[in-house]
Amino acid sequence: MMAFFRLLKIMRVAARYRLDLLLDGQQQPWWLRCSKPLLILFPKGELSRGQRLRHALEELGPIFIKFGQLLSTRPDLVPADIVRELNHLQDNVAPFSEREFQDIVERSLGQPVEELFAEFSPAPLASASVAQVHTATLKSGEDVVVKAVRPGIERTIAEDIALLFRLARLVERFSQDGRRLRPVEIVEDYQHTILNELNLQMEAANACQLRRNFDQSPLLYVPKVHWEFCRQNVMVMERIYGIPVTDIEQLEAQNTDMKRLAERGVDIFFRQVFEDNFFHADMHPGNIFVSRDNPKQPQYIAVDMAIVGSLNREDQYYLARNMLAIFRRDYRQVAELHVQCGWVPADTPIGEFENAIRSVCEPIFEKPLAEISFGQVLIQLFQTARRFDMQVQPQLVLLQKTLLNIEGLGRQLYPELDLWSTAHPYLERWLKDRFAPKELWRQFKRYAPEWMEKFPEIPELIYENLERQRLRPAVATAKAPEPRIRKGTYLWPVMGTACLLMAVGPAVVSWSYQSMFLGVLGLALLWSRGR
Repeated sequence: MMAFFRLLKIMRVAARYRLDLLLDGQQQPWWLRCSKPLLILFPKGELSRGQRLRHALEELGPIFIKFGQLLSTRPDLVPADIVRELNHLQDNVAPFSEREFQDIVERSLGQPVEELFAEFSPAPLASASVAQVHTATLKSGEDVVVKAVRPGIERTIAEDIALLFRLARLVERFSQDGRRLRPVEIVEDYQHTILNELNLQMEAANACQLRRNFDQSPLLYVPKVHWEFCRQNVMVMERIYGIPVTDIEQLEAQNTDMKRLAERGVDIFFRQVFEDNFFHADMHPGNIFVSRDNPKQPQYIAVDMAIVGSLNREDQYYLARNMLAIFRRDYRQVAELHVQCGWVPADTPIGEFENAIRSVCEPIFEKPLAEISFGQVLIQLFQTARRFDMQVQPQLVLLQKTLLNIEGLGRQLYPELDLWSTAHPYLERWLKDRFAPKELWRQFKRYAPEWMEKFPEIPELIYENLERQRLRPAVATAKAPEPRIRKGTYLWPVMGTACLLMAVGPAVVSWSYQSMFLGVLGLALLWSRGR
């Protein structure tokens, strides 16, 4: 019932602001065209289409505001007049009352603001979809910002999430193509993300981790968190005085190297994803500033670390190889990698899939690389994927959103940004370093204790493998001749077991290349026989 009333509100807001006019007549569904006589009751008014969309998203709440924030970073997909209006959603959402903000801070920290701070500004510095920020000065003299979660926002978010779940289940039930998109899993992932955003202690912890990752780095600065003033709905951190990344006029006035600034944004993204495996997943322009120091070697400043992401080692590896294969136009490898990592079914015809990918990418690559939008490539590939039952990967949704943000931001700063040539050498180097002997040895030592814990299970695994080989002829058809047991059937398991046993002795005393080699060889022999 709650979801039903929320849906009615969405329909009412959309009608009041005449959002139907954002779609061309031919793009409108039949039921919307049939509703035209009723929509005439809602006059268009004097607002522009961008203003109508912005006000509608603000009225509908945080989930819709965040959707507008993402759209504002895509000037290659969204008209310029709409982008200009949606930019106001980054940090200029209508604030809640000063008295409410002060009450939240005092209840959470247990003291009046006069005792907590030397100075406290009642006027908000910024107001976003989930929280509001005011400035203050600590008793020690440090300038800080005080952030508090909007009152009553939990209920609005619960209503939106309930509605999204209802819509997702309807899509899965009545649309075969919708089932491929796995909408319920995506809503579950988004629910987890936005609920984390309401916990400011978690955001403070994320900020500390990101600050450690970029400690003394010329690429990115993360403000200091003051933990003694942090609670679940209140956070205090160092105030920064950078230039908003979208203020091109100020950046150019201080002679900022815009090309280097855009390229450093790409460097930061790839370092977070592939080296630190901990990336800021809400990098819209309202959360990014540029330091006023050293404009020829510009440094970014990041705030609002409520949403972060990470990938497992397999996703990192397959993502890097897929991107490199696209850069090289090796469509065969792109098709094979999608099968290997389970993004398309195992029985997908590789040749047909390869041809489909080629038909999408080749026309795009006829343009100069600097003119190619990676977002457009993803959209084209996604449209082609429905022929091959490609599954949406919920664990990659945050990464895809972040990449779109980065590219949109980079092209605003430097329209000639060549994301491809910036990313290509980075990925080449990362894959090369991943398989360097030193890195392999480091990973081996890291995971060897886990392998040793499972070592007592090896005899049972060997027995199960041998038993599976012995019973394999029994599952053949009745008319099939009884296969002879080939000489050497048990040779590989026996040799593999022997190598593992020989590896244990040196490993217990001290790690050595000999024990590593014997252990890897033993596992390889057992694995090869089990195929």
